[in-house]
Amino acid sequence: MSESKVAFITGASRGIGKATALALARKGYDVVVTARTLEEGEAFEHGSRDSEVKALPGSLRETAQAVEALGRRALPIRLDLLDLASIDAAWDAAIAAWGHVDVLVNNGIYQGPGIMCPVEELTQEQMHKLFQGNVFSQVHLIQRCLPHMLARGSGTVVNVVSESGMIDPPGPIGRGGWGFAYSASKAAFIRMAGVMKVEYAGTPLQFFNMEPGFVITETMRMRPDMEAFAALYGGAPMEVPAETVAWLVSDPAAAELNGQTVFAQRHAVKYNLVPEWQPKRRPREA
Repeated sequence: MSESKVAFITGASRGIGKATALALARKGYDVVVTARTLEEGEAFEHGSRDSEVKALPGSLRETAQAVEALGRRALPIRLDLLDLASIDAAWDAAIAAWGHVDVLVNNGIYQGPGIMCPVEELTQEQMHKLFQGNVFSQVHLIQRCLPHMLARGSGTVVNVVSESGMIDPPGPIGRGGWGFAYSASKAAFIRMAGVMKVEYAGTPLQFFNMEPGFVITETMRMRPDMEAFAALYGGAPMEVPAETVAWLVSDPAAAELNGQTVFAQRHAVKYNLVPEWQPKRRPREA
């Protein structure tokens, strides 16, 4: 019996992370799903400008059940991106349970005050949490997986990035714009894949950025500025970035994109990855 392929995904209790877990399960992967919300109804701090403790729809248990319904194994593990010890514990538990990880998807981000704060209101604490949850913790997790993947002689890392780290906002916060601290953290994270490609040239490891574009997730539907974003960007279902990740880790043609940023919506159109999705506006070319 051949060894199963294993993917480790952060932020997999809902949204793009959950959809990616299902897309990879359909590609034959067993999936380690991690996030803060292990059980349905658990409440954590959210709120892009002001702090709010609330429960959001979705949980790792629910994601795991959906993966198992597709005939693959799922391992739900609680992980908090603001707590490096929980990241280490999750990685160690995954290796102890299944022995290896073939794909790491850095999808989870910090969800809390500061994401949508104007510079004048931004606090140092919020800045530190944003960079911890969106940059430093991802670097730590990559550092944990690199020796393991090198020893196995294979491995792929997909970093979920944001175009907010590449361009200026089209309007202020509340009218299609975003906060400096969030976009700055995503701008820093975008640099990772290209640097890793250079540092690990000559090895079988591959590194990709995946930029999902505006995606209509469960969390986005609850935001008061959702309609403003939809009017500007159209929006895509969660399956679009999920199927793009699945293509990157499974299609041999992806090797030509090693170290690059792949824009999910235009990539999905080019390769017809989600045939039932017809974008309201054709994604612009790179």
